[in-house]
Amino acid sequence: MNLLDSLGSLRSLTAGPWIYPVVATSILLDVFLPVLPSGFLVITAATAAATATGASTGVPSLLPLLLCAAGASVLGDFLAYRLALRGGARLDRAIGRSRRLSLAQERLGTALARGGGLLVVLARFAPAGRSVVSLGAGAAKRRAEEFLPWSALAGVTWASYSVGLGWLGGQWLGATWFSAGVSTLALFLAGGLAAYLIRRPAAAPAPAS
Repeated sequence: MNLLDSLGSLRSLTAGPWIYPVVATSILLDVFLPVLPSGFLVITAATAAATATGASTGVPSLLPLLLCAAGASVLGDFLAYRLALRGGARLDRAIGRSRRLSLAQERLGTALARGGGLLVVLARFAPAGRSVVSLGAGAAKRRAEEFLPWSALAGVTWASYSVGLGWLGGQWLGATWFSAGVSTLALFLAGGLAAYLIRRPAAAPAPAS
């Protein structure tokens, strides 16, 4: 497939207003089903938009795509948070049986209590981290005003990074599948780094002199 064929196929896949609800639905649901390719969809749409001209029709626009991705991310977090908040004893027992969820709940509670929610932002990039943190916040009965502002920051940061990757890839390599693949790889690398930072043991407090 030559460059023009590849360019056309990527644009034709993302052309039309339907791309926004598809992206939003994927992002909204991947808090419950982390296997959904929401990041790839955002990057692919942004890659197609990167080389669009004023005469282009049906090609996604960057700002609506960014707002769509960020809004769906925050809404998905809120739904997972509310579901866990109302989950009751059954959900508490399920989390108690999961070392990963229990540890995330503990770390999240400590971070929010100290007035910092960097964990929420990092978890948005880590594989399944968004699910663990959103459900953990609800199960721990954290107040909405403690969790949701950080969730909003995480959603905007993730959406901006994903759209930015797609746009940069499209500018440098053209609106091709190769460009979308390279940008998606960069998103996965950021996720791996976020997972490493989350799992890294916290530094022990310095002894009192």
